[in-house]
Amino acid sequence: MDPSEAKRIVITGSSSGIGAATAEAFAAGGARLVLSARNAEALEAVADRCRTAGGDVMVVPTDVTKPAAVTHLAARAQAFLGEIDLWFSNVGIGAVGRFQDVPIEAHRRVIEANLIGHLNDAHAVLPIFVAQRRGIFVNMISVGAFVPAPLAVAYSASKFGLRGMSEALRGELTEYPHIHICDVYPTLVDTPAFRHSGNYLGSAVGVSGAMDPRHVARAVVELADHPRNSVGVGAPVGLMKLAQMLGPNLGAAATRRAILNGLDRSQPVQAGAGNLFVPPAESGQVDGGFRDPRRRDMASTAIGIAGIAAVAIGSLWLARRRSGTAGPLPPPSA
Repeated sequence: MDPSEAKRIVITGSSSGIGAATAEAFAAGGARLVLSARNAEALEAVADRCRTAGGDVMVVPTDVTKPAAVTHLAARAQAFLGEIDLWFSNVGIGAVGRFQDVPIEAHRRVIEANLIGHLNDAHAVLPIFVAQRRGIFVNMISVGAFVPAPLAVAYSASKFGLRGMSEALRGELTEYPHIHICDVYPTLVDTPAFRHSGNYLGSAVGVSGAMDPRHVARAVVELADHPRNSVGVGAPVGLMKLAQMLGPNLGAAATRRAILNGLDRSQPVQAGAGNLFVPPAESGQVDGGFRDPRRRDMASTAIGIAGIAAVAIGSLWLARRRSGTAGPLPPPSA
């Protein structure tokens, strides 16, 4: 990409949270943007802020679970932008609850949006990238691709699946050195998604140690100039991999305890599907309102992941010592 030219960007899931923050960050740099999500009103609110910031914006309401709709989005984007420099596949929804209490239709919908939706994005834009012989596909994943989230089984399945999707695509595209598949792995982020999610627990889900969505947006904007396979935001990717490899059950157990402890102190809410099948009513918000601005949120989330890794390493070392095979532990992979 020529840094002197305006970047041409497509963002799905851009009606709130990380998507909206990223749209505003690109717009501040003079980018030309195509914004997509299910809620047209929310998209227009984000688009207005982007235009004020200096961006040239087109809105294309799209449900990414429908392949034909995503193909239409890609065609509209190509016609408006001429070429596409970066496609940010950012749609993400969730349903919390004990696995057997969540309707199977809700589990299925999470997989359709979080995994199949991203596959639809890639399937629509990669032919354009191949014709251009360049392009950047950014896959918004999560620390949940390494540390499973009990009480959000379908969400975990989708995030682990996205990791495999990216790794397989990188293998297929080795003959195109200027087409990049980039993964972004944030820890907890303070977005409206926690309020929008399907909730089958009957209690509000509390969030502590969440980071500002704008931290994640800056990481995505950086990828437009310096693409990388994997970027962790809030904790190093290598540390997350090490934690899952050495203590695969520790992170899940710790997450379960944290959720259940939070539920003990939370307010009761009516169980329901949230935004799984219809767009949320709120329009264009970036922040979820969960974080304490006085706290260093990124540090707290990173410390949490580091703690899981430390416990995993310690447990492995003790097990090796008891078996008489204690020795140097392997370094984390990047």
